[in-house]
Amino acid sequence: MPRVFSLSAFSIVLSAVFCCGTDATAADEYDYDLVHSSVSFKARHLDISWIHGRFNDVAGKFVLDRDDPSKSTFALTIKTDSVDTANEARDKHLRQPDYFDTKQFPTIEFKSTSTKAIAGGYEVTGDFTMHGKTNKITMTLMGGKEHVFKDVKRVAFSTELSVKRSDYGFDKNAIGPIGDKALIMIDCEGVRK
Repeated sequence: MPRVFSLSAFSIVLSAVFCCGTDATAADEYDYDLVHSSVSFKARHLDISWIHGRFNDVAGKFVLDRDDPSKSTFALTIKTDSVDTANEARDKHLRQPDYFDTKQFPTIEFKSTSTKAIAGGYEVTGDFTMHGKTNKITMTLMGGKEHVFKDVKRVAFSTELSVKRSDYGFDKNAIGPIGDKALIMIDCEGVRK
């Protein structure tokens, strides 16, 4: 079951991303494919509607060891100043100190510490760092099916997380009309070169 992320810090996500690999003798390494992946989020506005957004600059790697899933690793880095809610004025505000504070905290990162195979995917626990604070979270990554297209091996995962900004040191007085909780949706496709 996924753990809570922090939105305002939605700079998540997600340290997006994940590692997966497979090899007869070793794990395969995959790079996050920005063209076929996304890290998006939504947060309540005035507790009556949702504001939607995404991060446009995300990178990551994952290593998948299908023989020993516990050796699989996932890592994701999100550039907080790439926040995009389709409103230039709001995006500029979200980069300010009362929200993501992108100058002081330029990235949101996730790095796995343990991985367990489950039906339909993996349960991954790791360190999630946002707004200068690191918390341990557990997320469920669904997917992992390999596909070869034009001689390129691909693997994809998806997850949805609920996070609280207050868990990541955001000023509670600045949470205001955008609620404390946010939902983060990660769809990650990895490419093995």
